[in-house]
Amino acid sequence: MLSYRHAFHAGNHADVLKHLVLVQLVDYMAQKDKSFWVIDTHAGAGLYALDVGHATKLAEHEGGISRLWQRDDLPPAVAAYVDQVRPLNPKGELTAYPGSPWIVWQMLRSEDRLRLFELHGTDVKLLADNFHAAGRRVMVTQGDGLAGLKALLPPPPRRALALIDPSYELAADYRNVVKTLEASLERFPTGTYAVWYPILAKPEAKALPEKLKALAAKSWLNVTLSVRKQPPGVFGMPGSGMFIINPPWTLEKTLSETMPWLTKALAEPEGGAGYTLDCVNA
Repeated sequence: MLSYRHAFHAGNHADVLKHLVLVQLVDYMAQKDKSFWVIDTHAGAGLYALDVGHATKLAEHEGGISRLWQRDDLPPAVAAYVDQVRPLNPKGELTAYPGSPWIVWQMLRSEDRLRLFELHGTDVKLLADNFHAAGRRVMVTQGDGLAGLKALLPPPPRRALALIDPSYELAADYRNVVKTLEASLERFPTGTYAVWYPILAKPEAKALPEKLKALAAKSWLNVTLSVRKQPPGVFGMPGSGMFIINPPWTLEKTLSETMPWLTKALAEPEGGAGYTLDCVNA
């Protein structure tokens, strides 16, 4: 249950999709004067080295952020995401990658708040260290982020974005995500909820998007990115998805303009790369 460490996968194609969408969501919320909260249920360590340690074992960033780093033809949404990575790499060489908490932190205004949950003992200490100077604007909690999310809803400003991205190592993770969203929508139906999920051959993974679509949400958007085909019996994750409940009205257009380019940029040589984009508007 506590074996997953995101440091092994930092900056991969799934991070690219997740963080590109996250930047769009936070940017949209910050356009209004009223303050908001961002709640990250599985925050990880917050910051990751790409040139030493865990990330070098699999070097998954080479198929993700590294493909975009030095390109000069980035679409606006991709450029906005890459711009959130640049402050950690001031010399121009890609050696560090920001996790979701750090990306959000860079984008928040003084009146906004960040609430972070992480269950892994080592990662939560790293997370707390990374945000030790943030003061009361950032709260780090070791514990179950899904339970923590429900306890925080509705938030005081009545505006919030929740990022839900467990490791899905256990079949129960899929069920718990759906149950958490059911309860969260009852408590705070106007919140924005962004769920990352893997594309895998597991039955529970295949069923999750349809279960999310069946929730009592007035509007949702589902986007997936696959960078390769996945032959039967081959281990690995060929793609992932982001399911957003109560998405910004601008997001569909942004992704429809961005995903064809991004899919081509991240496609693996064996072929089979592709994306999907569908939504229901209130």
